[in-house]
Order: sequence, then C-alpha cells, then structure tokens
Amino acid sequence: MTDPLIQSQAQTRPGTHALSTDTHSPTGERVQRPQSFFHLHLISDATGETLLAAGRAAAAQYRNARAIEHIYPLVRNDRQLDKVLDDIENEPGIVLYTIVDQALAARIDARCQAMGLPCVSVLEPVLTVFQSYLGTPAGRQVGAQHVLDAEYFRRIDALNFTMEHDDGQMLHDVDQADVILVGISRTSKTPTSIYLANRGIKTANVPIVLGVPVPDQVAAARGPLVVGLVATADRISDVRRNRVLGTAGAFDGSVYADRATIAEELTFARTLCARHNWPLIDVTRRSIEETAAAILALRSKSR
Repeated sequence: MTDPLIQSQAQTRPGTHALSTDTHSPTGERVQRPQSFFHLHLISDATGETLLAAGRAAAAQYRNARAIEHIYPLVRNDRQLDKVLDDIENEPGIVLYTIVDQALAARIDARCQAMGLPCVSVLEPVLTVFQSYLGTPAGRQVGAQHVLDAEYFRRIDALNFTMEHDDGQMLHDVDQADVILVGISRTSKTPTSIYLANRGIKTANVPIVLGVPVPDQVAAARGPLVVGLVATADRISDVRRNRVLGTAGAFDGSVYADRATIAEELTFARTLCARHNWPLIDVTRRSIEETAAAILALRSKSR
C-alpha cells in the first residue's frame, strides 16, 4: 500500500525525445529541435514548496531539457524514505532534498552515490553559512518556517481582506488596504492580488471600465499604494478570447475581445492613472511573481 504521506508527481511520462518549435534559423524560419527529458526527484520533510521553487528555477535555465517532477513531501521516517528511494532507483535522475534529519539525509546521500546519481541538499550550504556567521548550529526543526506565529496570521488576515475586496467589492473600507490594483479586464489583477496577499499584503483590486470614473473611495484613498496594470491590446485580446470560449449561454464576446475596443480601454486607463498620478506596470511579458515584485519595489519607495 502506498504511504498517504508520500506523493510522487510526474507531469508527463518520459520519452527519449520530443519536438520543440521555439527556435529559429538564421533566415528566421522556425526550426524543430529535439527536447530531452530528465527525472527530477524532490524530497522534503515539509511541504516541498521551497524545494520545488529551487528546482524549477534551475530547470528553467535549460530550454531544451524538460524536467519530469517527482515530488515527495512530508518524508520524516525510514519507512517513507524507503519508498522514495525505490522510486528513484526505478526512474533515476537528479535528486534534490531539504531534509533536516541528518540520519535520513545521510541515507539519501549514500543511496544516490551507490546508484551513481547527482544528489544535492539544497538547505545544507545555506545552514552552513548561517552557522558560520551566527556562531551556533541550526536547531534542525522540521517545518520551522510553517509555525503559527503572528506573521502567519497576518498573511491569513491579508488573504481574507483580499478575497473580500476582489473586483471592486466592499469599497467602504478600501482605504485599509496596503495596495489597490486598478486596470481593465484581464490584466491579472486578481491573481496578482492573491499572490501579494500570500506575502501578507492586504490588496484590493478595482476594475476600470471605459467611460466610468474610478470610485470615489479609491480616488480619495491616501493610505494604500494604488497601481495601474496594463498590457498590450493583443495580449488582452488573446486572453479574453480564450475566456469567451469557456463561457456558456448567449454571451457575445466579439466586442469584449475586439482589439480596437481594448485599445480604447487601455488609453482610458492610462489617462485615469496619469490624472491621479498612479504608477503603471505593463504586465504583458511579466509573470505574476514579477509583477508582484515590481509592486513591492514601488511600495518600498513610497514609504
């Protein structure tokens, strides 16, 4: 029986090669290049979020090699680790782990060495630096970053606030927000708000509608940082068109996804933000994480 605490997640089954069409020849023609696959095993004694982020950041540097992720969270005893090591032997690849129990970590190192596999403890070099600088060894507490402290409850409070103030709702107390995001439809206001809330930032988002003034509560807000989000008309049109495809009923999306109409909306949004002296961020080529980082940088400068 599979241990319920062990999760092995593979996004796709391995093949020798697949075709990638993201490269071009010197003449500008699109060229298909083979894309290789490799197994990436991520072993954690906690949720695995830190490890997953590190693994994906490294894998993203290799465009022609795709990682097949196997994620094993909450590995805290020998029985659980036995199952993980057997899985790795069946599908060998790169092994990354964040295990604070030194006996378990030593077992991973030894087994990987016996199998001839690369194996890295992601946290150990960082802990060594901390120990050297602080002059004291790490406490090696499993899941120490997930304690229910004041910071945790601040994030929960921010999430509750953000969900209640999504899409222009509950504007009567919007001045209590840390950040207010404004923008036309499909400029990633909601996902960016939720990401910021996970960082403990109370975030409201308010839609900008062509020809409609921003709500008085937003225009009068002095406490929050108000940021406008924009994108190219092409990007928004593509997103809206996909959104329309998923709708039911007799909704006519032709105007909603029309580039000329979207260009008008964007001009109106830029004018509003300029009138209120609100900074603008173009999200066309930004991930949610990059947009949030830009907002946090603006917030630190405005303090």
